[in-house]
Amino acid sequence: MNEPLLFQILLGEFHEKLNHLKDLVSRDVQFPKASNKIKVAIGMRRSGKTYFLYQQILKMLADDISKSAILYINFEDDRLFPLNEQKLAQLVDAFYAHHPENHDRKCYLFFDEIQNVENWPIVIRRLHDTKNAEIFLTGSSAKLLSKEIATSLRGRSLAVEIWPYSFSEFMRAKKVAIDRKLYGKKTQDKLKKLFHHYLSEGGFPEITAYDPDVRQKTLQEYLDVAIYRDIIERHEIKNPSPIKYMILSMVHNVGRPFAINKFYNDLKSQGYQIGKDILYEYADHLEDAYLAFAIASYDKSPRKSQTKPKKLYAIDPGMVRALTLDYEGDLGRLFENVVYLDLQRLGCKISYYTTAEGYEVDFLVQTRRGHKKLFQVAWDVQDAETLERETRALKAGMKELKIDGELITLDSYLQKGIAI
Repeated sequence: MNEPLLFQILLGEFHEKLNHLKDLVSRDVQFPKASNKIKVAIGMRRSGKTYFLYQQILKMLADDISKSAILYINFEDDRLFPLNEQKLAQLVDAFYAHHPENHDRKCYLFFDEIQNVENWPIVIRRLHDTKNAEIFLTGSSAKLLSKEIATSLRGRSLAVEIWPYSFSEFMRAKKVAIDRKLYGKKTQDKLKKLFHHYLSEGGFPEITAYDPDVRQKTLQEYLDVAIYRDIIERHEIKNPSPIKYMILSMVHNVGRPFAINKFYNDLKSQGYQIGKDILYEYADHLEDAYLAFAIASYDKSPRKSQTKPKKLYAIDPGMVRALTLDYEGDLGRLFENVVYLDLQRLGCKISYYTTAEGYEVDFLVQTRRGHKKLFQVAWDVQDAETLERETRALKAGMKELKIDGELITLDSYLQKGIAI
């Protein structure tokens, strides 16, 4: 199919889609207001990047920007394959040929899952430098996009991360309006029930209305697609079994230390022939694809920090639930995972801290402006011994590091969220 004809088909489908978009859940993230910069949204597949773009487009239309000045292309569309810089350039040329008036006005170019286009930065850089256009990109690979942005789009772009729904966004998706300022017993009970649903269902936008069986199957499919498309195919991994086993092991251990050496011995005992260096690369690939994240222990000595095991967290509590069985036993660690994700959404640099006496504080965070704070997460502190244990570690950390700290309980989280 020639590019002008294909473009017209894609354009017609895009306009039809806009006519049917309604009740989009507003997200607690925005592109930076900088018209001279390329805007980039990065996140895992199915986390809501496409609908985040649609939201930007609908806002533009509401501000009387002409629909004919807006181009949207989804590079997951198999009709566009094979994808390279020539195909991208031809589609943009077809857009301007279809609407010649666009040469004389500002246009808005939206390219979804741009990492699928070979050598995409070449075209994007040219468009940015030569066209009167504001450019918006999304991608499902943090490292790939970051590397290409650093080398080809240096100084031209600003990026935001799109995560699955936070608890506040989850409430919006469920059309539940609860005033947290009126935190009486009725509000408390409603929030707790809804938060249990959030821990079980997670925040991937598509599945919030699904039945449990369909939701679990869909989340498992999300994982499979991310592993195959963003890791196995992209990095040309010949034997996928070890990396699939690695992600399952990581998900089963959210909130716990995870040592590559120990995992290496586990694989070796099962007959896998694989080197430790490859396992470190696999761990990087999983984080690159936004599946699992490792945080290091804080120490003034970087060398000592590297000798301690890292703690693991997953992209979404629903993803964890879809791959594990012991829901009641997981509540505390799922809650800790939710807090970790909230800190990520706030753009914090995150580590954990072990006190001089060996007590562990869950999170030591640093904001973009350099402010530091300790957080200890506890699901249930009604038991006096549990409360003493959790606060003991936090107080020791605050004294040793001379920074503020906070104990986050379920009640405090539901009432006021996280403040830094």
